[in-house]
Amino acid sequence: MDRVYLRKDIYMLTLLSYKDMDKVIIGFGGSSGAIYGKLLLERLQSIPGQYTEVAIVMSKNAAINWALELSGLNIESYGFKVYANDDFSAPFASGSARYNKMIICPCSMGTLGRIAHGLSDDLMTRAADVILKERRQLIVVPRETPFSLIHLDNMTKLTQAGAIVCPAIPSFYNGASTIEQICLTVVDRVLDLAGFNIDSFRWGE
Repeated sequence: MDRVYLRKDIYMLTLLSYKDMDKVIIGFGGSSGAIYGKLLLERLQSIPGQYTEVAIVMSKNAAINWALELSGLNIESYGFKVYANDDFSAPFASGSARYNKMIICPCSMGTLGRIAHGLSDDLMTRAADVILKERRQLIVVPRETPFSLIHLDNMTKLTQAGAIVCPAIPSFYNGASTIEQICLTVVDRVLDLAGFNIDSFRWGE
């Protein structure tokens, strides 16, 4: 009986630890494709019970693209905390803060390359480095075409390090008729990979 109760206690502690760690970092790299980031934040807003915290960090070029492509939409309007990309006092700059997921969407090839080579010269690349070293979940969504051999080599390095590379390549079998619906096929795939439960088109259903 003692062993049964001990196992139950360990199980409950594991569940509590998992819930406590259910913190998400959203990074926006400097490539075009701010619409993917916008839709990602909207999707996260729609599933508030599936995470305990969402933190946002964006590069300088990402901020420029956000303003250019989304007509000045205020990123802080989503209610998630936004950190400056040079703010190394942000909690997720350290593994001890126990953020367990990071999604960079869109991810520029410059950001991807720096992460692949361990160059943590800003908060976003430092956060990604922390996620990888702590063996947690990093998903990068590159928005580039075509890919050079350097890009492919860097994506291979990240995959070998444990990251998931999910290029912003939409699918078309769900009958999407608007740009946002097409882009959502990428965002929903990313959230599936991150382990969130979302209402999305499912092949064969």
